[in-house]
Amino acid sequence: MSAALHLAKVDDLDRLLALVTAFHTEEGLQSSDEVRRKGIVPLLEGIPHGAAYLIGPARAPMGYVIVTFGWSVEHGGMDGFIDEIYLRPAVRGRGIAGEVLIALPKALSEAGVTALHLVVDQSNKTANRLYTRAGFVLRERHRLMTRRL
Repeated sequence: MSAALHLAKVDDLDRLLALVTAFHTEEGLQSSDEVRRKGIVPLLEGIPHGAAYLIGPARAPMGYVIVTFGWSVEHGGMDGFIDEIYLRPAVRGRGIAGEVLIALPKALSEAGVTALHLVVDQSNKTANRLYTRAGFVLRERHRLMTRRL
């Protein structure tokens, strides 16, 4: 099974939306099709603030990962945030996510990204182990806070 990453383009919108909808449903995220579309289309059109990648064969992806970009004085330049990562349930447990989490930082580093962040549910032990194995470190003193605008 290949964890090849393919930069998603406008032609991939329907495939990506189906995967995002499945992820949001599985996680109980309250989001409408309209909101998902507004969040995805600019990424596929090349907005510089992020990128969406399909995982596996581009025509029949097994999942996706979306990275957004920012700037960090602490990390000395552009940083990235894994906004969402999802694999279809049927292909989980085969090491694919681990492959993605090794390949993605390498590619982003080559593009000038200095740090990659993510948020994980503390109760999701499987995800926590996966991210730790992939080199992500818990920042004990920090807590993500959000203000919706």
